[in-house]
Amino acid sequence: MTRAAILDRDGTIIDVVRHEDVGVVTVAFHPDQLRVLPGAIEGMRALQEAGYLLAMATNQPGPAKGQFSADAVARTNAALVAKLASSGVDIAATEVCLHHPEGGPSGDVSLVCACDCRKPRAGMLNALIQKLRADRSQSWMIGDNVTDLQAGLAAGLRTGLVFSPVRCELCPMRVAPGSPNPDVHGTTLFEIASAILQRI
Repeated sequence: MTRAAILDRDGTIIDVVRHEDVGVVTVAFHPDQLRVLPGAIEGMRALQEAGYLLAMATNQPGPAKGQFSADAVARTNAALVAKLASSGVDIAATEVCLHHPEGGPSGDVSLVCACDCRKPRAGMLNALIQKLRADRSQSWMIGDNVTDLQAGLAAGLRTGLVFSPVRCELCPMRVAPGSPNPDVHGTTLFEIASAILQRI
C-alpha cells in the first residue's frame, strides 16, 4: 500500500480565468488558459519527494451545462498534466466528473444526472484510491472548497484546504455553519504540503 495526495484542479493547482471585460470568472477550458498557482509546483514536488503518489479529481460540469465540450476538458487536462510533468511533477492518475444534476441550455443531456462521482460525493476519490492501491488512512484530499473536504471525508481521507483570503470568489467562508474543518490549511499548496509533512 502507498500514500496518495488527491488534488482538486481549479483554485488548487491552477487559477480560475477572469474575463474582465464581461465580469465573469470561469474555469480553464483551453490549454492557453492554464496558469499554475504560486506554490503549487513546489507543494506537489514536496509531497512527491516524500513518497506520495499524486492524483487529480475535478468536477467539470461545463459540458453538461453547454459551456464547453468534453473534448475541451480532456485537452485542457492533458495539457496540464504535461505542463506539470515538464516541471518534474508526475500526476499518476486523473478522474473527471462531467455530470451536473440540472445541466443547462445546449448542454449534453447524457451528462445530466445525479451521479456518484461529482464532489462532494466520493466516487472519483474511491476510484483513485483503488487505482493507486493507496492506504486511505495515510492519504489526503486537498482542495479549495467545502465540497472537496466533504468528498475527502466521505472517502475516509484526511483533508487539506487551500485558502487565500485575497481571492474572494473562492472564499470558503461562504459555506454554511457546521461545514467540516480541514486537517490542515494554508494559502498555497506549498503551505499545505509543508503542514502535511510535519505530521508524518
